[in-house]
Order: sequence, then C-alpha cells, then structure tokens
Amino acid sequence: MLIRNQHPDYRKPLEAVDAETLGIAAAEAVERFLSHRPNHRPTPLRSLPALAHGLGLGTIHLKDEGYRLGLGSFKALGGAYAVIRLVLEAAEKELKRPVEIAELYSPEVTRISAAMTFGCATDGNHGRSVAQGAQLVGAKSVIFVHGGVSDARIAAIARYGAEITRVAGTYDDSVAEAARVCDQNGWTVVSDTSWPGYERIPGLVMQGYTAIMREALEKLPLPPTHVFVQSGVGGIAAAAAAYLASRFGAARPTFVVVDPARAACIFETARTGRPVKLHHGEPTVMAMLECYEPSLLAWRILSRVADAFMTVEDETAVEVMNRLARPLGHDPVVVSGESGGAGLAGLLTAARDPGMRAAIGLDDKSRVLLVVTEGATDPDRYRELVGLTPADLMSNAASIEVK
Repeated sequence: MLIRNQHPDYRKPLEAVDAETLGIAAAEAVERFLSHRPNHRPTPLRSLPALAHGLGLGTIHLKDEGYRLGLGSFKALGGAYAVIRLVLEAAEKELKRPVEIAELYSPEVTRISAAMTFGCATDGNHGRSVAQGAQLVGAKSVIFVHGGVSDARIAAIARYGAEITRVAGTYDDSVAEAARVCDQNGWTVVSDTSWPGYERIPGLVMQGYTAIMREALEKLPLPPTHVFVQSGVGGIAAAAAAYLASRFGAARPTFVVVDPARAACIFETARTGRPVKLHHGEPTVMAMLECYEPSLLAWRILSRVADAFMTVEDETAVEVMNRLARPLGHDPVVVSGESGGAGLAGLLTAARDPGMRAAIGLDDKSRVLLVVTEGATDPDRYRELVGLTPADLMSNAASIEVK
C-alpha cells in the first residue's frame, strides 16, 4: 500500500528546534565528532545499474551502513553519539566551562563519565550503540530487551560490557520499562523514540543519523530525485527527510517512508493523521523495524517533509536480501539484514505497480537513493533466509564502492 501525505502540516517549514537539530550545521557537527572516532570512515555508496535498468529507472544508489563503526548498522551513529554528547554536557555543567570533544578522555572528564549510567530499550542495534558509547567513555550501560530479541543480538550487546535486563512483551513494553527503571535509579535514558516531555535526547540520536545523507550527497554525481527510507519508530526516516529538506528546500527529492506491513505504525499514523499505537500481531521478519508506536518527534517532522508512506510484505524483504546477495549483471554484492533492505523492498513494490509509480513520479529518469541500514547483524538468521553466510559474501561486497 502507498498513500500520499495528506496532513495539514505537509510542506510547512520544520519547527525551529527540528531544523536546528537536523539541519546542515548539525550534520557538520556530527562529522566533527565522528572524526575523533578511531574507526570512522564514510560507509560505501554502491550503484546498482542492472537493477535500475530492470525496474525502468535512471539510477539506484545504496548507502551501505553494514560497515558503520564496527557495529554493522546505522544505529552506531545515534546512541553512541548521544552518549558522548551527554557526557560532555555533564562535564561542562560540573566544570563550569566549555568542554570540547578533544577532552573526552582527559582525567577531569573520565572521572565524570565513570559515575554515569546510560540505559535504553532495543531491538538489538540501538542497544549496541548505546553500550558501545558507554564503553568508549568509561560509563556503565543497562540495556532492556524484549522477548523478540535474538540471543545472537543480545550477546552482541553484552560484548560491550552492558548489563542486560529482559522484559516481557514487545519493544514498546521495553521502552516503558527502561524509562521507569532509569528514572527510579537516576540513570540517563537514551531512547531512539520520544514521548511527551522527552524529545531532546531522541533528537541527539537522530542528529547522529544525518551523517548518512551528508556522506551520500558528497559522493552522488547528481542529487537524487527519490529517496526511500525504512521506518520503525520513525527516527532515521525523519532525520534523513529533515536534512534533505534543509539542504534542498522546495527542490528536495520525493521522500517515501517504508514500513513493514505487520508493524506499520508510521503508515497508520499518516493514514489517520494522528499518532497511532498498534496492537501487537504476527511478528515481522524485519525485526529491527517491529515497532508499534511512533516517535512523536519523528512524526512531527515526517508530517511536514515526507511525501508518501508505504508498507512492504515480509516476502519482499527476504527477496531483497537474496537479490543483493546474488546480484545480476555488474551490480555489487551487498550483505543486508532482514530490516536493512526494507527501503529497497519499498522501491521494488512501488516500481512494479503502475499506480504507485505514477503517484510518486517514478520513471526512466529517476535517480533513487536508498539506505541499507544494517548488515547481517544476526548471522544465523541471515544464513537461514539467504542460504549463505555473511563471510561467503563480505569480501566481495567490501571491494566495490562508487568513486
């Protein structure tokens, strides 16, 4: 399903706080912070000419976040960035002076960070980022996981020294429990979703994601005409759409938000025009996107700068994983997890449907930008769905990059 944005706020300017948090200057600040990470480098941007030709499109480019900061997911940009920002802000408050990123490992700052504890709920990737950020600054982390998080993803979080707390129920239940326990213990909750009275920290998480669009635009030969980005609670989609709106204004590309059909909280919110909390139903294979309540902050942004909202089926997400693993023509191999290729699943769904193509103006001149948001963060699940291990493919995928 695909619907155009009909919200009364559509095409209105972003609120000032959102424009400041997710605009051009904010993305430049993220880049300065990233320059102090020893394993930082821009993730690959890959061209898929054979797929573009087969779909009757001009070009398709994929930003491959499977190589982001050793975590294999775009989430590496968000939680860890927010943790570092919050540590520096705590140091400024205690030391009563400005504190720069270069001072992060100074004795004065490490003494402060060692007394801090950061908590969050996660489907897997955000929790790893928060845990990694806490480990980097010498702080503690407590990560809340629900029953749908696989053992492999829990083990990946624990490797960063996090304390794991299991919560019965869904992701949204774990969000509520993380907020409750963190408040009770005086810890700092670093959530990638927002609720009334809690927006600034999710805004910092989203600010980290602006690096994706900034890097992509530096390498693309021409700006995209269309951008498809998967949702969840809405954070990455809102960050990408807000940055593009700030960068291009009225000339921005057509922006399409993609939801799993079985967890389409942003789609249903757009359809009804107000935030909708869904009932938990049959799980989706796109586990990192299995969210049933939107971020209020993300929806405020998307209601203004997203052009269309759509859903994709699980079968198409699995098709994308296999298509990227076994590409046609000279297209590169790309290792994508179950949720990572949801944006491409949206493009396949729209490009194959004449009505959807017409609704968003896809044609043989369209220049499409997508984000593969994660690699094979659960290798066993990847092997089950693709029939190959990530190691079988990774060496080929790493060698091909758009110049």
